[in-house]
Amino acid sequence: MIAAVFRGGGKLVAEEWPRPAIGEGEVLLRLLGCGLCGSDIAKIVDPTTSAPVVLGHEVVGEVVTLGAGVTDCAIGDRVVAAHHVPCGECHYCRRGSESMCRAFKASNLDPGGFAEYVRVPAANARHAMFRVPGHVSDEAASFVEPLACCLRSVRRARVEPGDTIVVVGLGSIGCLFVQVLRDAGAAVVGCDPIAERAAIARRLGAAAAGPAEAAAAAQRELSGGRGADQVIITGGGTDALPWAVESLRDGGTVHYFAGGADTLPLRLETLYHRELTLTATYSSSPADLAEAFRLIVAGAIAVDRLVTHRVSLGGLHRGVDLVRRREALKVYVTP
Repeated sequence: MIAAVFRGGGKLVAEEWPRPAIGEGEVLLRLLGCGLCGSDIAKIVDPTTSAPVVLGHEVVGEVVTLGAGVTDCAIGDRVVAAHHVPCGECHYCRRGSESMCRAFKASNLDPGGFAEYVRVPAANARHAMFRVPGHVSDEAASFVEPLACCLRSVRRARVEPGDTIVVVGLGSIGCLFVQVLRDAGAAVVGCDPIAERAAIARRLGAAAAGPAEAAAAAQRELSGGRGADQVIITGGGTDALPWAVESLRDGGTVHYFAGGADTLPLRLETLYHRELTLTATYSSSPADLAEAFRLIVAGAIAVDRLVTHRVSLGGLHRGVDLVRRREALKVYVTP
C-alpha cells in the first residue's frame, strides 16, 4: 500500500509501506480521509522525531476486514477511530488523567492515518471507534478527535456561564473552542491577526475577534475591566504568554492547548502574587470522544467550512507548508 512516510529532516515521501495484518478483535480500515493536526506538524519539524514513521490520527475509514470476535461493526461501515485508549482502571484513569495512563501512551493506530490502510487495535475498536451515519460527511467525521480534545480542555478548566475567555489562535482548533465555550455560556474573545479567521470566529459565536489590541479591548469591556477569567492558547507558543498574563484577571488561568519546546517566560512571583494558574491538557478520553461524536452527528458544532484545503497522500508535504504559512485553516488528506 501507499503511505506518506516521514523520513526525517522535515521530509515526507509517498512510498510503499507494508499493509498491516489484523488479529483477534481488530479491524482493518481503508482510509477515506485524515485531518492534518498541528501535533503532526510539530513532529515533522522536530529534529528528534524518530523516522521512518507514518503519522496522522484524525482518521475516517471504511471497514474492509474484521478480526475474530468483532461484532460492533460490519464490513462496509464508515467509522472514525481514535489512536489512543486508556486502560480505564489505573490510578491515572481513576483520577481523570486518562491521557497519562501507560496503556494510553502505548496505544496507537497502525501505521498512522496517512496511509491507504490502517489497523485499529482491539482496545481502540472497542472503546474509540464510532460508526458514521449517512448524513455526516467524511470531512465532518474527521473532526471527532480534535473536538474531543477541546471538550476535555473545557471540562477540566471548569468553565462557568458568564466567564470571559480569550482564545489565542483561530485556526480550526480555535474555531472549535469558540463554539464549545459559547455553548458553555462563556463570552468568547478570539485573538488572531488574520482578519478572515477573526470573521469566521465571530460567525461561529465569538462576542469579538481580532488582533491582540482589539482582543484586549474587547475582553476588558466584556469583563467590566477585571480581565479574562481564562486565556486558552492554541497557537503562538510561549510568545503569547506575557500577553495572556496581562489579559487575565487576578486569580485567572492560562491554558496551554498546544505544546512546544520553549521555556516559559514567566516569573514565579507573578503567579504567586496574582494567584494565577497555568494548566494544560493532552489529548482526550473515550468519554470525550463519545460526546464529540454525538455533537458532530447532531450538527451542534459547525465543522464543514473549516476544511479549506485538500491534498492527496503524495501532496501531504504541500499541506504541511500551507498550514505552517497559515494559508490553510484545516487540511484534509485523502488517499
